[in-house]
Amino acid sequence: MEVLNLGILAHVDAGKTSLTERLLYAAGVIDEVGSVDDGNTQTDSLALERQRGITIKTAVASFALGDLTVNLIDTPGHPDFIAEVERALSVLDGAVLVVSAVEGVQAQTRVLMRTLQRLRIPTLIFVNKLDRPGAQYDGVLRQIATKLTGEIVPMGEVPNLGTPDATFKPIVQEDTLLEVLTHQDDELLQRYVDNEPLALDEALAAQTHRALVHPVYFGSAITGAGTEALTDGIRELLPRARTTGEPLDGTVFKVERGPAGEKIAYVRMFSGTAHVRERVRYGGTDGKITALEVVGEGAAQAIHAGRIGRFWGLADIRIGDAVTDARDIIAPEGRIRSTYAFAPPTLETVITPRKPSDKGNLRVALTQLAEQDPLINLRQDDLRQETYVSLYGEVQKEVIESTLATDFGIDVDFRETTTICIERVAGTGAAVEFNKKDANPFLATVGLRVEPAPVNAGVSFDLEVELGSMPYAFIKAVEETVRETLHQGIHGWQIPDAKVVMTHSGYSARQSHAHAVFDKSMSSTAGDFRFLTPLVLMTALQQAGTTVQEPMHRFRLEIPTDTTRAVLAALARLRAIPQVPALAAETSTLEGEIPAAAVYELEQQLPALTRGEGVLESAFERYQPVTGRIPDRPRTDHDPLNRREYLLHVQRRV
Repeated sequence: MEVLNLGILAHVDAGKTSLTERLLYAAGVIDEVGSVDDGNTQTDSLALERQRGITIKTAVASFALGDLTVNLIDTPGHPDFIAEVERALSVLDGAVLVVSAVEGVQAQTRVLMRTLQRLRIPTLIFVNKLDRPGAQYDGVLRQIATKLTGEIVPMGEVPNLGTPDATFKPIVQEDTLLEVLTHQDDELLQRYVDNEPLALDEALAAQTHRALVHPVYFGSAITGAGTEALTDGIRELLPRARTTGEPLDGTVFKVERGPAGEKIAYVRMFSGTAHVRERVRYGGTDGKITALEVVGEGAAQAIHAGRIGRFWGLADIRIGDAVTDARDIIAPEGRIRSTYAFAPPTLETVITPRKPSDKGNLRVALTQLAEQDPLINLRQDDLRQETYVSLYGEVQKEVIESTLATDFGIDVDFRETTTICIERVAGTGAAVEFNKKDANPFLATVGLRVEPAPVNAGVSFDLEVELGSMPYAFIKAVEETVRETLHQGIHGWQIPDAKVVMTHSGYSARQSHAHAVFDKSMSSTAGDFRFLTPLVLMTALQQAGTTVQEPMHRFRLEIPTDTTRAVLAALARLRAIPQVPALAAETSTLEGEIPAAAVYELEQQLPALTRGEGVLESAFERYQPVTGRIPDRPRTDHDPLNRREYLLHVQRRV
């Protein structure tokens, strides 16, 4: 049986979860259509999703269309969870983008469409809510053509638009279809000129497969109008999952815990076959598949290319891991495989349990959540016994709070959200401390030079000493400590890019008193190098200097032209850097950059500034130096910048 892995995508409240319910109901998978308002939908599995009426975690449902098995992936639509959306997109063969006939194309709709186009995922567009008062036909088509893509083909008409009796009448205007298809296909245009047979239906399917053209359907997920035509389009116009042979290649797009606490990985198979009790490679390690299920079929002994499976037994697996039997990963022809290069989180908050007795359980629970979700990053402050959680948006607080209460029985509170900055090395600095000299209490010699590195180059560690000048374990201890220490620079922020060179080394060889055993008080250990390295590195960093940089978002605003002056004034107050406005008669566009710390405030102010008509898109762009007061981040280590206090806490262990 052929397989289609299909994604449903939309802006918040456009009706994608309701459409999912309607498709499952039409296929006989469920007995009644669930309601987002009632909180009884099939794919919204978290309690918060049911309360808020938004879809946050990706869920997978399966149904049959004749001899075609459709794995339906209901993806999140809230702006805070765009990384969840991108993660799910990497496993799709095709997508349905839902647009509201009442609200039209919105900011997140454009973000989703750009991502679909970048990944070249074949996409149908479904205009929902045609039965609602205020529903538009021509207006929405114009919005789709101007804001999403001009390569669209309306697949029918809508009698009784905007009433409960609204229906969808499948009929394609041949002139419109021919114009769109020939724009993408010179050979088809030549056949038309030569008055040869055109086979437009086949050409439409072929160009839809290549994500060049996007058929547009109208309907209502509530009444069911138009969903039969959409189902026909899914079956006839979207491509099937490719089934290729070796090598084994799958991608993990979701991880959850089973009833016994075991990890279950959702894997999209791109090629090859995986078997129960087979050892596979993932995330730099190996593991044995102890059990597996094929979505839509249940327990199985093997899973083949094109399918989505649930894998047991891979204890250390994480979202984004490639499951292979070889290191080389071959992407399906014509598709771009996602590498899960998520933008860095730009917000941070402290999370605390309401009951002090839950402190230990909270750490365990957060660790489990972080391993399941790459959007959750943790930073532990052992000195103050506090845990920091990085965020992509304010709604993520509610998701974490709800998950901890529901799944772990832990009630938590959050402190005020702060912005996550970084530090960059400004110049070159060097420092050295010699064994048994000056105030060095450790039996080690360490010399380091710190230099700037290009953006996104990461931290490199090089040697100007002979590799055999001392045991490799000591050199490794220095390298590991350098990388760990750079998580907190002079102002407490992470230094993501730096070149560090070891310039001096020395140690006290294994020795002992006469006729005695090995004496650690006279001989160097790895601990000597681990304790000394932060002091040397921070001295070098102080000499080099660092600049604190804050995250900047690029933004795009569509606003009524008569509100431009008020919006520009607000942007100036928020330290935004707008470009020259693109002014038009009714709607104008503003683009530029804005500090990440100000995005939430702009979102709150925008409705009042633009009479509720303004549309904001924003995404992380880059870091730029902080102007004005330099923010410091509370340190979570023993502060090697304060030598006296550091040595009081870090003593040589004998």
